[in-house]
Amino acid sequence: MWWRWYSWANPVAWNLYGLVASQYGDVKHIIESSDGSQKTVEEFLRNYFGFKHDFLGVVALVNVAFPIVFALVFAISIKMFSFQRR
Repeated sequence: MWWRWYSWANPVAWNLYGLVASQYGDVKHIIESSDGSQKTVEEFLRNYFGFKHDFLGVVALVNVAFPIVFALVFAISIKMFSFQRR
């Protein structure tokens, strides 16, 4: 699984993690799985997707860090690649 690193470097994956975990990660309603077992929504998200409601602080930090890192890389790149020098 060589592409596993990409899910950690993908901002869309972090946004989806944050949205799903914050909205459904603490729901205690019972649902029935396709195999006939009954689980809470929280257990289903944790077992099937690996989304943990306790991880939301890290997700929020990463979602703030991505734009800052991209802005810094952009600013440094524009400064380094100035084509107006003679």
